[in-house]
Formats: sequence, C-alpha cells, structure tokens
Amino acid sequence: MAPTILITGSTGYIGGTVLDTVVKQHPDYDVTVLLRNVPDDLNERYPNVHIVKGDYDSTDTISAAASKADVVVHNGNSDHEPSIKALISGLVNRSDSSPGFLIHLSGTGIVADWRTPDHLGKLNPKIWSDIQDLDTITTRPDGELHRNVDKIIQTAASENGEKLKTAIVCPPDIYGPGRGPGRTQSVYFPVFQKEIETVGAPFYAGEGTNTRSWVHIEDLMTVYLKLVEAAVAGGGGADWGREGYYFAASQEASQIDIAKAVGKILKSQGRIEDAEPKQMPLSTVRDMVSSWGIKDLGAYMFAANSRTRSDRVTKLFGYEPKAPNLWETMEADVLACLK
Repeated sequence: MAPTILITGSTGYIGGTVLDTVVKQHPDYDVTVLLRNVPDDLNERYPNVHIVKGDYDSTDTISAAASKADVVVHNGNSDHEPSIKALISGLVNRSDSSPGFLIHLSGTGIVADWRTPDHLGKLNPKIWSDIQDLDTITTRPDGELHRNVDKIIQTAASENGEKLKTAIVCPPDIYGPGRGPGRTQSVYFPVFQKEIETVGAPFYAGEGTNTRSWVHIEDLMTVYLKLVEAAVAGGGGADWGREGYYFAASQEASQIDIAKAVGKILKSQGRIEDAEPKQMPLSTVRDMVSSWGIKDLGAYMFAANSRTRSDRVTKLFGYEPKAPNLWETMEADVLACLK
C-alpha cells in the first residue's frame, strides 16, 4: 500500500511548499490535506490529493484524519494546542502496529533573546546548536515562543515510546518564494516593509547589530523531504523524540544590514524618500506589529538575536544549502510585498 501522508497548513507559506514538494517528489504517496477553505485551483494542481474539511479547532476531524495516516506533517499555527493534541491522539490510536510519525513546524523564536534587554539592538555572541544545546533548548522556560506546543510533543513522544515518533523542525527566518496553493510570501519582509513605510525610513534599534539566522524556503524543503522520506521508510537515518529537533539555518544577517538593503529597494520604487536606516528608540520598536496581539513582538522581529546552527541535519543528511543567498533574492522578496 502507498504511504499515507496528512499535511496541515497547506495554504500557508511553509505548509503549501511542503505539499507541493511532497506531491511532486513522491507521486506514489497517498496525500491528504486538512483545509478550512479550498483554493480554487487545488484540484487542478493536485488532482490526486484528498481533502478533509476543517480548521485547527475541528479536533474530532483532525484526530480521525491522523488515525489514518502513517506520517503527519503539521504546519501553520505552531502554538495551537488543541490541534496538536488531536493529531497526537489520532496517531497513537492508529490500527496499524507500526509507529505513527509526526513532523511539526516550530521556529527559532524559542531561542530568541527578545524577552531580556541584555542584547536588544546589539550582537549576542550565542549561537545555538541543535545537538550541543539540546538540553537547554528542550527545557526553555514557559512563555518562550512555541514552547507550549514543543512541550506537548516532547511529553507525548516520551510517554508513547515506539507508538509515536516525533520530529520538531525549527527554521529561522525564511526567504524566497513559496510554491503552494495559498500564501507564497514569508513573514518578515511584508511586516518590515509595512513598518518602514509607516516610519518613512528603514530602521533599527540600538546599534542594529542584532543578528538572526535565515534559510531559503527551498533549502528548508530539503530538510522536510529528508524527514518525510525517513518516516515513510520506518524512521531509520533520522532522529526522533527528544533528539528529533532540527534547526535549518544556512546564513546570518544583522538588522542594520537588512535595513540598508531594503531601504534602497523601497526608495528605488518611490515608496520612501530616505533609504538611510534610522535609529529608533527601543520603546517604539517594541510597540510595532501590535495588531498581532503579542506583547513586545516588535522587539522580537527587529531588535532581537536568534542565531542557530544546523548541526543535526548536517550530521544526519549531509545538509548543504544550495539556494541563492538572502541578498541575491532580497529585491524579488521585497517587490513581491508591493504587489
């Protein structure tokens, strides 16, 4: 029988690209997607993909769909507890005696230093390894981004032994065009572009040397594909459970360098008059992106450090990022925000 794959969040930037990647690389897989709203072109693009209607609060539907899957790839809202609990319940109650596999999208916000003032607006020398720092990463304090769901997954993996194999994919900021049936832009550049145009200039806080890791969406897909293929093959060649924690960074960039580059692009398009980055008070930056309802999110987006090293995928899969770098695609990414 064909391996059965359930993908959630498949109209999102990452989840949609996961769907496109899995279907194109493995037309032999039996793929189902959970969708609240079905894109008009979904059936035309993916005629063999099955659709289950529901959202992340449709817990009975989610659990039933997961119980029929060999592998679940969960994308979208990384902090939504009812959906992850429903997926786990479905996987551990499968009729098949083989393990159920869960590949969950988290993010390196969990190691960002935005909640303490020590390094806001300046370089933090700490670079996190998903091997050497695993003990610290998996015991991060409550309140860190994505920690609530990470804890649920780690507890379930520990309690269910061979019945449930889990992997947490923890990408940094992502760039490059998505390939899915819905959103095709990343989070950072549309948000930064909007705030720049509100301020009237690109900006930074403090010294602007705070630094974040990045990965091209296509390089991230190589990680996802390796994990899905390993799961389908029974799990060999990959780490699962407590050790199944995967960073995917390929490069770094400071806030001030990104501000300089984005400012030039927006000025060339007549969107701002001044391309020179402007130093902003940290208190002002903290209050940015307030519509998302997360306190101090502006500090996380524009003043914090989140530096990670992809040791696990390098060790296990020989990870070698091959996509264009951040600077080579930045103009296209920014221009896509203006359409």
